[in-house]
Amino acid sequence: MTARLKLIALDADDLAVISAHVQDARVQISDIIWRQGEKRLVVGMSRLDWEQTLQGETSPRRLIAALRFDRVLSCKSRNLDLESRDAALDLLGIEFHPAEAPSGSALLLFSHGGALRLDVECLECELTDLGTDDIGTSDIDEGGESSALDA
Repeated sequence: MTARLKLIALDADDLAVISAHVQDARVQISDIIWRQGEKRLVVGMSRLDWEQTLQGETSPRRLIAALRFDRVLSCKSRNLDLESRDAALDLLGIEFHPAEAPSGSALLLFSHGGALRLDVECLECELTDLGTDDIGTSDIDEGGESSALDA
């Protein structure tokens, strides 16, 4: 097994590296946790082990990981039904759009036009692998339709 990742992003270039590692991650709505009082968003996910793929392994493996954003002022959603707790999403990537330094917005982009926009004081993001996906969350059903809902 490859070493567990622990990556930190403090600028847009760092966030692009994290975005590459979470590309095609599966996220369940119930694993998106907005802790407004702590100015924190945590997203649990089952991500592809891209390092294993680059090493020539033929069968893909998924890892359980946590993505954390700190110093979050607000969290808004688009085309995500946050009431549908069992709905599964495919994370396509993460972008950072700067505003007046050091603030800006981090955008988590999901399939079918879904998105989370995090307005941040400054960019502080961490991706941590927690272990292999041995409980089968990589087989999450993707059957739910999305609707517009702002958090």
